[in-house]
Amino acid sequence: MKTVLITGCSSGYGLAAALHFHAQGWEVVATMRKPQEGLLPRSPRLRVVPLDVTRPDSIAAALRESGPVDVLVNNAGLGLFGAFEATPMATVREIFETNTFGTMAMTQAVLPQFRARRSGVIVNVTSSVALAPFPLVAAYTASKTAIEGFTDSLALELRPFGVRARLVQPGYGPGTRFAENGRERMQGLVPEPYAAFAQASLAVLTRPGPVTQASDVAQAVWQAVHDESGALRFPAGADARALAQAA
Repeated sequence: MKTVLITGCSSGYGLAAALHFHAQGWEVVATMRKPQEGLLPRSPRLRVVPLDVTRPDSIAAALRESGPVDVLVNNAGLGLFGAFEATPMATVREIFETNTFGTMAMTQAVLPQFRARRSGVIVNVTSSVALAPFPLVAAYTASKTAIEGFTDSLALELRPFGVRARLVQPGYGPGTRFAENGRERMQGLVPEPYAAFAQASLAVLTRPGPVTQASDVAQAVWQAVHDESGALRFPAGADARALAQAA
């Protein structure tokens, strides 16, 4: 039986991925900063483990508890919407600590076991902002596109050891709690000169049309883990796939 460790399982894509892999018969280590009762079914094949990807001690503790894993899904992330001009650098650093450095730290932590076994898959969840730019998410975009370049290089670096690195690129998904989870962080980031532009930009995001569901991302992660074609990028959701085709 194979084991997958997924970060950021308290909601959205991580939660959906944990449920999907469990339904397929895998052993799942579902991690989150603050474990919550009732989010996931009780099962001998499913463990909920506390993990803060910004803390090395938390990463080490989570991997001790998980034991050997076959797949790492780096899904934990923070959203941010606002004018870059008004975004404190402390907030930018906070976004990078989770989205970029947290992903890198988790990857570095599992690589010794993957390299020693000459097998393993790392799936990094980024965003469709890597496919097409969108305004008022400059810091968030930078944190995610950094992981795109990181994974491009890492995939080549790990190939001689039989370890694969993959990217999943979700489109816009209203079910991710992007705004809800970052509401406090986003306070004051849309000053008056940007207000009308921000309102129009949000209207574009929320207009009727295809969006990415959490189940789309779970399926894309599953595909990325099992794909044998050598593909690196897996757009998730109808909107992301449309952007990828237009790129």
